[in-house]
Amino acid sequence: MRNLVGRSATALLVTIVLVVAALPTVGAAPPRADGTGFTWPLAPRPHVLRAFDPPEHDWLPGHRGVDLAGADGQYVLAAGEGIVVFAGTVAGKPVVSIDHPSGLRTTYEPVRAATSAGTRVGRGDVIGFLEAEHPGCDGACLHWGVRRGREYLDPTVLVERAPVRLKPLTS
Repeated sequence: MRNLVGRSATALLVTIVLVVAALPTVGAAPPRADGTGFTWPLAPRPHVLRAFDPPEHDWLPGHRGVDLAGADGQYVLAAGEGIVVFAGTVAGKPVVSIDHPSGLRTTYEPVRAATSAGTRVGRGDVIGFLEAEHPGCDGACLHWGVRRGREYLDPTVLVERAPVRLKPLTS
């Protein structure tokens, strides 16, 4: 009898996990590295110098991306596969933007482009070289942003995995 109860509890737990995993989420986070192939745009994994801090309203100041520690001239990598939609200068800063099949657009600055608009890139492909011009950074840092439509998102959710914590079954 005890073995039957143990198997029933395990079956119930597995069923609950499968059902919860299948539920759609409201305001779901963007695709993550473990499911859709995104990676950090600098290697090795960079330190986040300034976190994502979106404004309450579109017209207010805020930090619509993250600043990542890097070195002048360092390779900048495509965070995911996509098509380069912009490689040029915006307000005097060199910028590269990539549209991804998931509907996301990632933007990298200040990056001297090693690619051009219309080029298909894969995750980890070199898209340019970091320049030491980003305001507020000592040395060089990469401003990395992501948005879906007009909504800016925290790019670190593309690459950071949530910790998995299993809890024991109690009888």
